[in-house]
Amino acid sequence: MSQTASRTHHVAATPDTVQFGLFDAAIPPVLTVESGDVVTMECLSGGREVMPEDADAFPIPPALRAIHEANLSRIGTHMITGPVAVRGAMPGDMLEVRIEAVEPGSDWGYCGFRPLAGTIPEDFDARFLSHIPVDRARGVCRLPWGPELRLAPFFGIMGVAPPAAHGRLSSKEPRAFGGNLDNKELVAGSILYLPVFVPGAHFSAGDGHGLQGDGEVCVNALEMSLNGRFTLVLHKGSAAAPLLRMPRAETPTHWISMGMNEDLDQAMKQALREMIALICARTALSRAQAYQTCSLAVDFRVTQTVNGEKGIHGMLRKGLLF
Repeated sequence: MSQTASRTHHVAATPDTVQFGLFDAAIPPVLTVESGDVVTMECLSGGREVMPEDADAFPIPPALRAIHEANLSRIGTHMITGPVAVRGAMPGDMLEVRIEAVEPGSDWGYCGFRPLAGTIPEDFDARFLSHIPVDRARGVCRLPWGPELRLAPFFGIMGVAPPAAHGRLSSKEPRAFGGNLDNKELVAGSILYLPVFVPGAHFSAGDGHGLQGDGEVCVNALEMSLNGRFTLVLHKGSAAAPLLRMPRAETPTHWISMGMNEDLDQAMKQALREMIALICARTALSRAQAYQTCSLAVDFRVTQTVNGEKGIHGMLRKGLLF
């Protein structure tokens, strides 16, 4: 961790700082910071295909229009701001991402589904898109069919660069480097831990969600622009003895393990193995004792079922063991 006083940096969302639907270790950083520095990031949401027709009720921000007009290279659907390099980060290290603040960046969001996507595409073969007004002052949104829902904003995507050998990847699938985790627990006040695969780590964020249920079953959450403030802290390991192999997280109340696989059963097994490893690393419990503890005291939840690589996350209440 840097021994000097931390600095605060800002990354605006522009055609030069936004990647459209992709992760790639070859993308150069838009900013380099020291461990312990704070980075504020503007994150936009929505391609041309989901923009509202009623520009008076749902105005499109100029920055979002600029992204559309830039015709950026694109694979997936997410706009991702970054990457931000952390000086001294190397493969085998761990990046601690303290999520200091998450704030709505627009007065509306959208939710939709399309043919051949979602959890039950065989039941829904038509496109359906809703634009949803957001009251930022009150922290709520109102669905077009009536109910008012309280916002719980978080970034669906937070991740570092994948290994260079993986080349260019779609932002759709979450993987060991993080990415499209869609974990609704990662609100302000939470911490995400990511393994580092390339020099500099190259942290990015995007895919703003105003709120989401576990599962994100129809494809979307409340997709909207968000502004985030992150403290990036580097922990040194080595390629031979990495500090972390999969993303982990903590909230003020829980420790979180994560599993990802196209098979939900395999994602469950991975999240369980990661929780056993977390318990054993922080206690004197044997693997057998940790396994039993998971059965008695850990809640395993479906993170999302719509990203190709499905997600399960395990939640262990703080204070129970450590």
